[in-house]
Formats: sequence, C-alpha cells, structure tokens
Amino acid sequence: MRKIILIGLISILIFTSLLFPISTALADVVQYDAAEVSKIMKETDLFNLKSKSAILMDVATGDILLESESREKRPIASITKIMSMILVMEAIQNGKLAFDDMVQVSEYSYGFGGSQAYLAPGEEFTVHEMMKAVAIHSANDATVALAEKVAGSEETFVAMMNEKAEALGLTDTHFCDCSGLTTEGHYSTAYDVAIMSREVVQNYPKILEYTKIWHDTFRDGTFSLDNTNKLIRHYNGTIGLKTGYISAAGHCLSAVVKRENLTLISVVLGAPDSNTRFAESRKLLDYGFANFETTVLEEKNTEIGVVEVQKGLTTSVKGLLASDVNVLLKKGTKQKIERHVNMEPFLIAPVEAGQKVGEVIYKLEGDEIAKVNVVADESIDKASFIKLFFRMVLEWFGIGKSKGDGK
Repeated sequence: MRKIILIGLISILIFTSLLFPISTALADVVQYDAAEVSKIMKETDLFNLKSKSAILMDVATGDILLESESREKRPIASITKIMSMILVMEAIQNGKLAFDDMVQVSEYSYGFGGSQAYLAPGEEFTVHEMMKAVAIHSANDATVALAEKVAGSEETFVAMMNEKAEALGLTDTHFCDCSGLTTEGHYSTAYDVAIMSREVVQNYPKILEYTKIWHDTFRDGTFSLDNTNKLIRHYNGTIGLKTGYISAAGHCLSAVVKRENLTLISVVLGAPDSNTRFAESRKLLDYGFANFETTVLEEKNTEIGVVEVQKGLTTSVKGLLASDVNVLLKKGTKQKIERHVNMEPFLIAPVEAGQKVGEVIYKLEGDEIAKVNVVADESIDKASFIKLFFRMVLEWFGIGKSKGDGK
C-alpha cells in the first residue's frame, strides 16, 4: 500500500514538473517578515552591509549619497527586466507599439521557468496585460513574449538592450537575455542599475505606474499578480521598481521612493536572503531621508545682472538664469552656500536671446555644488552706422545714455 502511495506521489511530481517546468535558476522567494526586517535593520551597519553591492542615489541630481562596491560587476537576475520594460515603453512612445496591441505567446516564450504567468502557446494578451505580469509578478514568459513583439526575437531584443545600455553610459553592463536567468556573461553593477532606474523615473514614468501596483490579476481574473517588491506596502513613499533572485545573483532590489520633493533610488545586489534585501534597502533610504534635502536655490529666469552691449540697437541686455538651480544638500547647510557671479564685461552686437553672457557658481565649504549659465533675455541686432554716429554725438554732448546705463 505504501509503495502504491509513493508511486502515486512521484507520478504527480513528475507530471507537475512537466506541466510547469522549473528553472535551475529558481523564482524569487520573496519573504518579508516585518519583525525580522526590523531586527536586521537594528543590527545593520551602513558601512558594513551584508549585500555584496549597494548604492543610494538622488534622482534629481544623480548624486551618490552612499555606496559599497557599487562598481563591482555582478549577475542581477530579474532586475534585468528594468531595461526590458524601458525598451517596451520606448517602442510605445515612438509609436511602434500600443498598450492595446495584442501579443501572441510563441512556443519559444512558453514555459520559460522561474517566475512566470504560465502562458500557453497561441494565447494572446494585450501589451498592457503583459506589462502587468512583468512589472508586478516578474513573469519571465511574459517578458520574452514582449521582447518578441518589439523586436521579432529575443536575440534581436537583447542586442537592443545592449545598445541602450551603451547609450546610457552603462559601461559595466552586458545582457545575454531579457529576463535575467542567464548567469554567464550577463552582468551589471549597483551603480549601473541605479542609472537605469533613474532613466525610468525621468523618462519612462509610466513604468512606475505598473511597478507600484500591490495586487492585480491576469487572464480575466483567474491568476493573481502579487508585487514582489514588498516595500510597496511596507515602506512609505515607495513607487517601484524591481526585485530579482537567482542563486548566482543572490537577493537583489532596486527601489524608488519619493517623499515630498526628494526622490531616492536604493540598489542592493547579492543580499543573503530576502528579508536582508528589504532591511538594508530601508536602512539606506532611512539614512537618505534623514540627512538630505533637495532645494531650489534660485529659479529659472531670475535676473542676475545687466551686461553692456556695444554697437547694438540698445546698449545693454539683461542676464537671466538659464535653469532652476536644484541642489542636494545635507540638512542644515543651506545657509553656508556662497554665490559667485561671473558676467561678461561687455558684448558686441548682434546678441541672440539665450546666448550665454555669464554664469553663477554655488559653493559649499569651498566645493562647487552647482554651476548655471546666465543667458541674454532678448536678441539685440547690430545698429546701423548712422544710429551709432548719432548716439556718439548725443553722448558727447551729455544728452544720450552712458555705456551700460540701460536701454
């Protein structure tokens, strides 16, 4: 009797493994034990993390607030899907793809192993549905299906991923697949992942609308999608991005968190377990929000000064700040900032609106923290010889305006 039961159990296991193949690179085992995470946080030393690589970056400035082995090349598992989602969104923004376009599941994308939506060959879902499966559930089969829809094949899509990585300056990143299951030759760094994540926030924010969903469904409500990034529910202000795990990569997480006017990215790679991944990410983010603030020192078009214009229809032009002056500061240091204005002594007409006429440098304790151009507020054409002659005569008799006195 025992033999019959044992044979039956083995048969069920074999049948299940054939129906739902499991990759040797297992799906992310996403654990979040609040008590354990809290305990790990209390024990965590920011300068001696258990994660093999980590970084904390400000989105607005790209400044690095804290890092540990952030340029070390490592496998990144499903964090790879950040780049895959970027390319899908790029295709949508370029008009080559639409959210309601149908994506057909191929034999190749079927049963990819690891995290999956258990797609069947021939099934069709919209790009929107597939994006949910990728962003929330980290479905490998849906990722490959989208890659085939965008590029025709995963191989061509991966070439596009590497081209995009090069365009973003990710010199320590190389992709071999679109889902992150490959271990040999497929790598990135905490720094490069932070740059990828920043690209999402700044240029593809629609991705965040997917990655911040805590729970949804797939296949007409029959398949649950639960977000693998548990910070979405357990850490205030979290708006994405992506978890990852395979045995070679360890537990990984890129998290984007926004509070008031400060948005931070934390990346941890190679954490020993899921709770540590979340605990160390929270510890990094706590440090950032407790110690830093984003401040607009001056706004675009603030008048900085007036520059003399020689041989022009008018004799001077206003200089305005070319952009907002956004800086990331340690809290309590704003009053120590020094402002240095360097303006051109004069300009010779013609002058174009927007032409650089100077710059403003902002320093904190002797270090430059920002530099912004000062530009002409309007165009000034060159004056005719007759106008210049009469202006000279009037100035000779003290009737006209002196140089630099305005318009």
